[in-house]
Amino acid sequence: MSNMEQWVKAWVEEQRDQGVKCLEVKMRGKCYYVYHSSTYWDKALKKPRKISKYLGALDPDKGLIKSGGRHRIYPSDIRNITEYGNSMLLHETIKDLKPLLKEGFPDCWAEICAIAMVRATGNVPLKRVKDAWEKLYNAENMNPYLSPKKLSGIIREVGVNRAGQNIIFNELADLGKQLVYDLSSVFSRSMSINQAEKGYNKDKIQIPQINLALLCSADTGLPTMIRSLPGSVKDIKTLYHSINELDIGGETLILDRGFFSEGTIKFLGGKEGKKISYVLPTKRNSRYYDTRIHLNEYFSYHSRLIKCGKRKHNDFYLYLFEDQDLRLEEQKTLYRKLDEHEIEKEKFNIGMKKAGKILIVSDRDVEKLEIYLLYKKREVVEKMFDTYKTVLNADKLYLQDDESVFGHVFIAFLSLYIHCVEQL
Repeated sequence: MSNMEQWVKAWVEEQRDQGVKCLEVKMRGKCYYVYHSSTYWDKALKKPRKISKYLGALDPDKGLIKSGGRHRIYPSDIRNITEYGNSMLLHETIKDLKPLLKEGFPDCWAEICAIAMVRATGNVPLKRVKDAWEKLYNAENMNPYLSPKKLSGIIREVGVNRAGQNIIFNELADLGKQLVYDLSSVFSRSMSINQAEKGYNKDKIQIPQINLALLCSADTGLPTMIRSLPGSVKDIKTLYHSINELDIGGETLILDRGFFSEGTIKFLGGKEGKKISYVLPTKRNSRYYDTRIHLNEYFSYHSRLIKCGKRKHNDFYLYLFEDQDLRLEEQKTLYRKLDEHEIEKEKFNIGMKKAGKILIVSDRDVEKLEIYLLYKKREVVEKMFDTYKTVLNADKLYLQDDESVFGHVFIAFLSLYIHCVEQL
């Protein structure tokens, strides 16, 4: 600020004396512009990042001329500068979805936005949504009605309105050409939720649970769709239900090996299928591992040597990759298990042949590295599930009926979208 005129320095000092902080003045040519600047901790980069919001131009006679307006800024305009910055950021991250929410939910879009925005900042129960909203700077003069009873009804209405949800989902799906699909589950103790059917969790324990099917874009790094499904429905059937609701022809769908089956291949890319390209890793016991594929090429991925080969099979291609580091690790584990009599010799021999190998089925005829990189993009959806269930606490389902679950899952999805946009 040393090179700025004295009147600019005096204006900044005046604002500070009146309690307005985090103001930054930048000089462009002979003009001065004011920004609200703050920082937040970027979990991905593990370092602080700066956020600047343009407030307006600075005039020696009129003071601050707000962006989009012609009046001076006063401390009373900003109740709390931190909440002002948070509010502006929240409004900015959800702005692209507001027109879609108005179209899909014309009677309650403002309430949906308010819940999603405040819950993006933490696990806020319905009875505290109003208080949390009122602490934020109302940048767009939204007037949501936020009584707990009203919001309970809105969440149920949102859950019933699948057509309104699909407006958002289809628009987001159009933004990317590479989509990752995966499944997770959350638990519920409510006996009145039909979807909370008994299913096996990762520890093979049968408990009431609800499946969550999440689709996200590997291009944009943003979530695309979420659906709740009965806990007893198997992985492959959830894929059928979810994809049938969306128009994603022409995109490439990236899946986990849990979805592998001949039926999945026919459903996505067969003659009578959805005409959706796919990258689908096979299960370790797949008969396709018996197909001879020469590992005659190689590349490096994150300093790991990957041998690779490719072969056409019927209407699709088999891509075989062998991670040399992973191969050594798996072989060491197999020898240990054999020495400790945890596995039989036959299983040991089968494991040694497949150690470090990943076999992928795809209808795409491209370079092997491209398929491998697409396969690795599954990590995007895994991180999103972690955010959805831990940062947003969206797995605490103590709701009373299926429709409320649908609405809760959708609004938590909007909060996840806001959170992901903030990280970009």
